[in-house]
Amino acid sequence: MVVLTWNVQWCRGIDGRVDPLRIARTARALADFDVLCLQEVAVNFPGLAGSRGEDQMAELSAALHGYLSLFGVATDLDDGQGRRRQFGNAIFTRLPVLQVFRHLLPWPADPGVPSMQRMALEAIVISRAGPLRVISTHLEYYSAPQRKAQVEDLRRLHAEACAHARAPRLTGEPGEPFEAVTRPASAILCGDFNFTPEDPEHARIIAAPDLGARRIVDAWQAAHPGLPHPPTVGVYEKSWPLYCCDFVFLTDDLAERIEQVTVDHVTQASDHQPLVLRLADRVG
Repeated sequence: MVVLTWNVQWCRGIDGRVDPLRIARTARALADFDVLCLQEVAVNFPGLAGSRGEDQMAELSAALHGYLSLFGVATDLDDGQGRRRQFGNAIFTRLPVLQVFRHLLPWPADPGVPSMQRMALEAIVISRAGPLRVISTHLEYYSAPQRKAQVEDLRRLHAEACAHARAPRLTGEPGEPFEAVTRPASAILCGDFNFTPEDPEHARIIAAPDLGARRIVDAWQAAHPGLPHPPTVGVYEKSWPLYCCDFVFLTDDLAERIEQVTVDHVTQASDHQPLVLRLADRVG
């Protein structure tokens, strides 16, 4: 199983050009992915630098033939002309999807800094090794209190899913909303977390889990023990410092199946660099 995660900066490259088709081409050249997790996908936002207000979900979906497209809207605004302006995360997958959750993350008031609503898009996919949850998320950059609250909510959501896995609910009739669908404990959590490996939020994500929940580990640390995380921002966009804020986290049962975790430092199609995770179908 191959997962690629990438903050695409509303599909804007280092050259300043907004090009969703370039994002799709680059992602496909990087890996034959089963799941593509994107952050900062925009629909009808001409105010973003370089954008013409294009529907990036539509353009990406058209370019990624054979993939189911899922959009998790965090910001949803009226454009004054009866259309919505939307901004959020996306998942594209060729795996069967049992259920989709769109979790709005906490947004406590912090009036001293700019901020926006953040969310986590969760899809329960059926891999060759069984069902698992894939989550694409993007946490607040400017507000540390908001980011910390969002980390706590991600932990809560993980504990909730693990509780569902331990004690499945009673099911209703097939085809009705009460029909029970599996919600596995196994999970991949990826995206732009806007913290560094040294920050307390990183330590909190991988801290001892709530009772009964599976432990979450940093995929890079599991695959490359002792090696520092390579930078994911500031490689080409020199107005940013050089550091890592994009991660793949996963539950400890999946960590046993890691074959490779890489960061691509060649592409300039965004101000962030993409990460690729490869998992074996089974241990050994």
